[in-house]
Amino acid sequence: MAKKSKRQVSKQSEVKTSGPTARPAPTRARASITTEFNPDYSAIISDLKRIGILAGSFFVILIVLSFFLR
Repeated sequence: MAKKSKRQVSKQSEVKTSGPTARPAPTRARASITTEFNPDYSAIISDLKRIGILAGSFFVILIVLSFFLR
């Protein structure tokens, strides 16, 4: 079995990454552009109304049929 060799770490790279002198990478300031999110839900509301009307009419039809089929 071959001997395992240890990797040597240079002192210079060790000093850069540790200690109180290490600084985080500078971050860029984001532009303060405010955009207003104002979606249009009119198509969705009309679809939901149509679904509600259809569901209600089906329930009424089922109730009326239950009286005739007894």
